[in-house]
Amino acid sequence: MWGLFSRDPTSHFQYEIGDEVWREESRCIWRLHKGKKKQNGEEVSVFICESTTGGGSGGSGGGAGGGGGASGGVMDLARAAVKKLKTLRHPCVLTFMDSLENERLVYLVTEPVTPLMCWLRQNTHPTPALAWGLLQITKALAFLNNEGGLTHHTVNSIYYYYYYIIYLNNEGGLTLFFTLQKALAFLNNEGGLTHHTVNSISVFVTQAGDWKLSGVECCSSVATPPTPGSRPVPALQVYSPPEASTNSTPSNKWSSDMWGLGCLVWETFNTTTLTESTTLRDTTKIPPGLVETYTRLVGASARCRPNPKDVLATLTKKGAFFHNDLILTLTFLEELHIKDDTEKTRFVSDLSGKLDEFPDYISKYKILPSLLAAHSLSGFGAVILGPLFKIGTLLNDCEYQQHIVPCVVTLFSSSDRNTRLKLLQQIPSLCQHITTNTVNKEVFPHLVSGFVDTNATIREHTVKSILYLADKLNYNNLNIDVLNHFARLQSRDDQGGIRTNTTVCLGKVASHLHPDVRQKCLVSAFTRATKDPFPPARVAGIMAMAATQQYYPIDVTAKRILPTLCLLTVDSDNNVRESAFKVIKGFLSKLEKVSQDPILKEEMEREIRNQSGVVGAPSSWAGWAVGALASKFYKSNITHSTTHSKFEDPPTGPTTRPPPAPTTGSWGQTSVDSKDFFDTLIPSQGYTTTTTTTTEGWDDWENDVKNIGGIGNSGLSDIGKTDDAKREREKREGLRDRRT
Repeated sequence: MWGLFSRDPTSHFQYEIGDEVWREESRCIWRLHKGKKKQNGEEVSVFICESTTGGGSGGSGGGAGGGGGASGGVMDLARAAVKKLKTLRHPCVLTFMDSLENERLVYLVTEPVTPLMCWLRQNTHPTPALAWGLLQITKALAFLNNEGGLTHHTVNSIYYYYYYIIYLNNEGGLTLFFTLQKALAFLNNEGGLTHHTVNSISVFVTQAGDWKLSGVECCSSVATPPTPGSRPVPALQVYSPPEASTNSTPSNKWSSDMWGLGCLVWETFNTTTLTESTTLRDTTKIPPGLVETYTRLVGASARCRPNPKDVLATLTKKGAFFHNDLILTLTFLEELHIKDDTEKTRFVSDLSGKLDEFPDYISKYKILPSLLAAHSLSGFGAVILGPLFKIGTLLNDCEYQQHIVPCVVTLFSSSDRNTRLKLLQQIPSLCQHITTNTVNKEVFPHLVSGFVDTNATIREHTVKSILYLADKLNYNNLNIDVLNHFARLQSRDDQGGIRTNTTVCLGKVASHLHPDVRQKCLVSAFTRATKDPFPPARVAGIMAMAATQQYYPIDVTAKRILPTLCLLTVDSDNNVRESAFKVIKGFLSKLEKVSQDPILKEEMEREIRNQSGVVGAPSSWAGWAVGALASKFYKSNITHSTTHSKFEDPPTGPTTRPPPAPTTGSWGQTSVDSKDFFDTLIPSQGYTTTTTTTTEGWDDWENDVKNIGGIGNSGLSDIGKTDDAKREREKREGLRDRRT
């Protein structure tokens, strides 16, 4: 029973204490450790102060031990700091989360942060990011000195933590808070407090680049100033204002903290801690827009030092030090909940162009969460996709899955055409981050509606998107639903470019189709394409046959493919004729080799049953077709005859001019640029984009696809059964005509 009362209380501490990350024994009573909550793994920072007479720490996680113990007076300061920080709540002040105290140690748990001086030395930060931090600390001091009734007395760069935090106000709107300037404004104005130790040691930075004011060991009410020499460690005396040496009463409640703010400004831009107060006269590295205010902050006369509220008013004017794109953007995000829809839309639309100028950590950990939170409340529509995808390039796969994918998936269900189009255009980069299950259950059911959209641009981009999603679609979605839509688009769409690209896409995804489906549909589909009145569609059909030659049995090549290609040797279009002759020669050489050595038949047909999604090495004669088909889609000159969507459609080109002369010997040898995947396969201007009017041989593929849905897993009907029946019927009709 006695063991129950003597049990170490740290054993029940809810946080694991990790490695020590910072120690400044000469200037700070705390050691900083990494930590995480045992329950959910949430990252935190743990500040530890140990007594010199209490023995080891015995803390959870084994990381709290070490030298540098504290005296009894310092332990009292640590306990006082915990008590003050627990009740001092402000967005620009370090956030208290938990604590643990006993006779020999004090644990203070806060949001995860980095000491300011460490943060400054880790990377080079742009001046606007530093201005943002100083603005936050000044606001915190303005609050403390004027309304809080306390004075901090130890504001410095080491107590600024690198941490990110978002608050939702009572109305549900999003509010982001400044750090250094705001913290000082809070202390000096709203808080009625004086910090007394404002410098680099009392400032910490969050992951999002927010500066947090801490070091409240000496924080006191303005009415009860601290006794002389009461700073926690002697080294902090370097931050004492000139009037402290005379023990005179401060002429105003903010003079001490404004001197500390001046010290912090000097340390921030010199990236070093202050060792002598005389070095404050060196303004070489202070930005020109800040020199005048800085000079007033470190002035010898306490009466002349400005109120932190006046500092904010001066430096936030147009063209002043705190007036830049970064601060304006982050300030707008703070006030997003009070902006009207027009202002929100304009802001988000312009945001993409500014992100390149902002530090990556601010874009990732501050702007992105703010946008997502605001979007979940009101919805921005298509305009959010620009900054969303731009910031997404900065994220790793895990972060992308956590932040971007959930928002994007919900947008696929939007009825707004502009939103859907932008999503389709981003499929190439988006698909690599979306899981197979998400694609089939949440994305594809909404995406598939684009195949029947009245807007041709939506239909075309929906077709192109299948190329990137094919390897993640399940059997029914790819082999039944997609092929049904492809069959309808290839035969009935009024845009020749869409019919062409449907054929191109089918040739590209053939390796992902089920082998039985390939045998049933590919020849019918590409045969149909060769009868299209749009010349590029006929060329695409020829190319697709050559690029997928490894999937056709020898007898199908002889009985169905070559007869179809021979008809194209007398086509009216030169590109079609040249492509047909080249492919015919390739298929004939294949048949000739098998005729000379029948054993080669098995080797040539080994890819027929392959469904790996990886196309085998093409025959040398088909390599040019594979390269041409794999390089580019046809760039459509879409003509809209239906109701226009809200977004602007591409301009319609001429539709009656004759086709231009080819620029190379054959279409398959045309030079292409692999960087622009969706550029023109062949020149599109001048071709007439007419609706298909003939039905000769065009119903075969649709019938084949319809049959697939009813066959299920029991197998598919014989290859070309529908086409064979049709040829028999035509043969009988031809004999009857000759008799007549």
